[in-house]
Amino acid sequence: MRQTTGRAVSVNGRSVHVEESGRGTDWVVFEAGGGLGRTCWDAVLPLLADRARLMAYDRAGFGRSGRTAQQMSVDDMAADLVALVDAVIPQPATLVLVAHSMGGLVARRAVESLGPRLRGLLLLDTTPERAPVYDTFDRTATKVDRVMGVTQALVRFRPLARMASGNVRRVFPADTYATMLAEDFVPAGIAQTRKEFKAIAAAIPQFRATPPGHPTCPTVLLSASRPVKGREQQHAVIAEHQRRWTETLPDGRFEEVDSGHFIQAEQPGVVADRVTRLLGRTPDRSSAPPA
Repeated sequence: MRQTTGRAVSVNGRSVHVEESGRGTDWVVFEAGGGLGRTCWDAVLPLLADRARLMAYDRAGFGRSGRTAQQMSVDDMAADLVALVDAVIPQPATLVLVAHSMGGLVARRAVESLGPRLRGLLLLDTTPERAPVYDTFDRTATKVDRVMGVTQALVRFRPLARMASGNVRRVFPADTYATMLAEDFVPAGIAQTRKEFKAIAAAIPQFRATPPGHPTCPTVLLSASRPVKGREQQHAVIAEHQRRWTETLPDGRFEEVDSGHFIQAEQPGVVADRVTRLLGRTPDRSSAPPA
């Protein structure tokens, strides 16, 4: 079992569990995808420990963070991320923000407030809300919620929890997976995943109607090149929309990576390399608010 310790930080009236590591003057903050928390970055963190201070955390309701009864929105999660950065990272330190999957929606909304402090943004196979596959995502979310409702009951039985988490068991380190199994693939963790899936479904039309402002910092989007079997066409459309979004940015770069969806587990060296490159860029202070 991994032995990393952390601390509770109060943000917006919620208790959030944070783990800090590494050393340096710059910071890297990690935002997990849906259904996962701080542990999904375990393979990447040691590769950056000599380069920067690192912060991974569990969103409210997940892992070791405090439970929340409310239905949080993506905007609420973004507000927690901004408050967490303000609470943990001293001014005027800059940071690179790294986000995976639906965490990219959270990060993109948070960028609107974090902009002047960002040295770079790294997105791993993030959700492109304008892709046609999300046109009926509300109906998809309803179907998925029914399945997860059954899963929430079944994971009380640990052999069934291992079966339900096979997709992460195959790609994450054994000690990381053991922690995920104990913290995330439990009834409370699945219940929170259901809430976050509903938040994504609500955010899709909101992002389409009022998209977040484009990040002005250097931005890299790493797209997984290996689709789930049977979803090749859907995967290609999503990748094309990821590319299109990146091309609209003032300083954006799109890259395909030989990986499945969990790029941070399958290609941690690539993730660490791109973070290092972003740390080496000079931050653009032109968008900073006047003193």
